[in-house]
Amino acid sequence: MTQTIAPRFRTLVLLLLAAACALLAGAGPASAHAALTGSDPQQGAVVDRAPAQVSLTFSESVSVDDDALRVLDPKGKRVDAGSPSGTGGTTYSVKLHAGLPDGTYTVTYQVVSADSHPVAGAYTFSVGAPSDTTVSASPQAAGGGFVGGLYGVGRYVSYAGFAVLVGGAAFVLACWPRGSGVRVVQRVVVSGWLALTAATLLLLLLRGSYTGSGKLGDVFDLNLLGEVLQTKTGAALVSRLLLLAAAALFVAVLFGAYDKREDEEKRDLTFGLAVGGTVVAAGLAATWAMSEHASVGLQAGLAMPADVVHMIAVATWLGGLTALLAALYRGPADAPVPAEAVHRFSRLAFGSVIALVVTGTYQSWRQLGSWTAFTDTRYGQLLLVKIALVAVLVGIAYLSRRWTAQLAQAATAGVVRQREKHEKGDKGEKRDKGEKAPVGASAARKNGKAAASGTAAKGSKSAEGGKASGTSAKAGGAAKGSRSAKKSGASNGSGTSQRAAQLARQRAAVDAARQKRQRDADPNRFGLRRSVLAEAGVAVVLLAVTTVLTQTEPGRTEEEAKATGASSSATAPEASTGAVTLDMPFDTGSQNGRGVVRVELDPARTGANDLHLYVERPDGTAFDIPEVKVALTQKAKDIGPLPVAPDHITTGHWSASAVQIPIGGDWEVAVTVRTSDIDQVTVSKNAQIG
Repeated sequence: MTQTIAPRFRTLVLLLLAAACALLAGAGPASAHAALTGSDPQQGAVVDRAPAQVSLTFSESVSVDDDALRVLDPKGKRVDAGSPSGTGGTTYSVKLHAGLPDGTYTVTYQVVSADSHPVAGAYTFSVGAPSDTTVSASPQAAGGGFVGGLYGVGRYVSYAGFAVLVGGAAFVLACWPRGSGVRVVQRVVVSGWLALTAATLLLLLLRGSYTGSGKLGDVFDLNLLGEVLQTKTGAALVSRLLLLAAAALFVAVLFGAYDKREDEEKRDLTFGLAVGGTVVAAGLAATWAMSEHASVGLQAGLAMPADVVHMIAVATWLGGLTALLAALYRGPADAPVPAEAVHRFSRLAFGSVIALVVTGTYQSWRQLGSWTAFTDTRYGQLLLVKIALVAVLVGIAYLSRRWTAQLAQAATAGVVRQREKHEKGDKGEKRDKGEKAPVGASAARKNGKAAASGTAAKGSKSAEGGKASGTSAKAGGAAKGSRSAKKSGASNGSGTSQRAAQLARQRAAVDAARQKRQRDADPNRFGLRRSVLAEAGVAVVLLAVTTVLTQTEPGRTEEEAKATGASSSATAPEASTGAVTLDMPFDTGSQNGRGVVRVELDPARTGANDLHLYVERPDGTAFDIPEVKVALTQKAKDIGPLPVAPDHITTGHWSASAVQIPIGGDWEVAVTVRTSDIDQVTVSKNAQIG
C-alpha cells in the first residue's frame, strides 16, 4: 500500500500558511524607521510669543515635499509660509506667518525616511494660552489603507520571488545539473522570475500613492510616477527591473543550451553560469540593501554588503528547498531526485545557515543596540519570533539530513546488489557456453540431412516446371483479387498501427504509475518528502515575519525616541518660564557613544545668559565624555558661529555663564560631542532667542 501524507500533517501545513497570511494581514501600516526626536516649539508647550518658524528633528534624514510640514490654527487654516527646508543635520523647519494670535496650533508632518518608509504624525503647541481647536492631532495614516496593504503584499511576493529564482537556479547548478531538464524545476525557477518582475512593477506603480495620499486613483498618475523615479527607492526598483532582464537571459541559457549539453560539456559551462548568476543575484539583493535600513544609520558601508550576503543566503536555502520539494513531489517517476543531489543541497543549506547566523547577529546588534530592546520594542519581539522560527527550521533540516543519509545508504546497497546480480549473470553465461560445446556433432549430422533434402528439392522443382504454363492462365483472374486484398490490407494495417500506438501509450502510463508507486513506497524517500514539506511550511511563515520586520521601526530608533520623549515631557513645564531647553540625541558609532545632550539657556534673551549642558545615556543616567563644545549661529544676520566652552561641574553636567546673545532671532545651537579620541559628532537645533 502506497504511503501518503497523514491528514494531521496536511493540517499543520495549512495552519502554517494561515499564520503567514495573518501576519501579513495584521501588519498594518509600515512603522516609521525615522522617528521624531525633537521639536521647537515642543509638544504641548505654551510660549509667550508666536514663533517665527516650527522645527522638527528626526532620528535620520528624511525626504520632504511642499506639504510635508503644515501648521494649522485653531480653525484649521494653514499658517505656514513657503516650503519646508533643512536647517542642518536631521532638522527641518517651515516659516510661519507674522502676527499669529493666541491659541492652540497643530503641527502635522508626513515625510519619507531614508530607508524608504513613510513617517507621519501630529502634535500641538499654544501661544499665550491653550484654546479649543477644530483640528485633530491624531497622526495621519502613512502607508496604510488598501494601497498600503497592496504594497505589503508586493513586498512579500518580491522577497519570495527572489528566493525561488536564486535558490532554484543554485539548486540546479550546485546540486542537480540534470535537473535543468526536469519540467517541474524549470517551472519553479521561471515562476520566481515572473513573481519578482510583477511585484517590482506593482511596487513602482504604488510607490507614489503609498508615501503620499494613499488613494488608489493616484497609482496611475504619471506625474507622481515621475517624482518616484527621482527618489532613491524609485531608482532601486528600476535597477531591479534591468537586472531581471539579465536574469531572464541567464534562465534561458540554464534551461536551454546548458540542458542540451552532455555531462562533460556541462562542467565547462557550469563555472560561467555560476559566476554570472552570482553577479546578477548580488545585484538584485543590492537593490534592497541600498534603499532600505542597511543604507542608513551606523556603519552603512559594512551593513549593505552584509545585507546582500544575508539575502543571498536566505534565497539559497529557502529557494533551493522549494525546488527540492517540487522535484520530490512532482518530478517524473523515471527521473527521481538522486540521493547525491539531496546530500549536496544539505551541505549547501548548512553553509547558508552559517552565513545567516553571522550576518543576522551583526544586523541584530546594529538595529537593536541593547539586550533590553529584544523585549521592550516591537522590532525586538518580532526578531525573537524570527530566531525561534529559524531554530525550528534548523531542527527540521537536521531530520531531513538523517533521511538523506538513510536514502544514500539504501541507494548504495541497491548498487551493490545490482553489481552482485550482474556478476552472477556473467558466471552463468560462461557456464552455459561450456555446456553447449559437445552439441556441435549433432549439429553436423543435422546439416548433412539438410543437404540431402536440398538435392531432392531441386528434382521436384524441375518436375513442377511443366505445370507453370497451365497456371499462367489463372494469373489474370488472380490479379484483380490481389488488388482488392491490398486495399483491405492497407486499411487493416492503419487500424493496427493506431491500436499499437494506443497500447504503447497505455503501457508507458502503466509503467510510469508503477515506477511512481515504487518510488513513493520507499520509506526513506517518503520521510524525506515529509520533512522537506515541513521545512517549506515553516519557511513561508518565516518569510512573512521577515517582511513585517522590514516594515517595523528598529529597536535602536524606538528607544531613542522614547528617551527623547521622556526628556521632553520632563522639561515641558519650563517653556513658560522664558528659558529654552533643547534635547538632541547623538550617536558617535563607538562603544558607549549613544545618548542625549540637553542644552538649557536662561533667560533666552538678548544680553547675558546662563548655559547648562547635560549628557545622559539612553536610559536617563548621566555620564561624562572627553569633550563637549557649543557654537551659536544666526544665519539670517550672518552672525557666528559664536563658540562657547562650558566648564565641567559634575558627572554629565557642564555650565557657562554670561553667554552673550547680541540680537534676538532664530539661533542655531550646535553641540559637538566627542566620546573617544577619534569618535565625535555634531548635533544641532534651532531656537527662538530674544
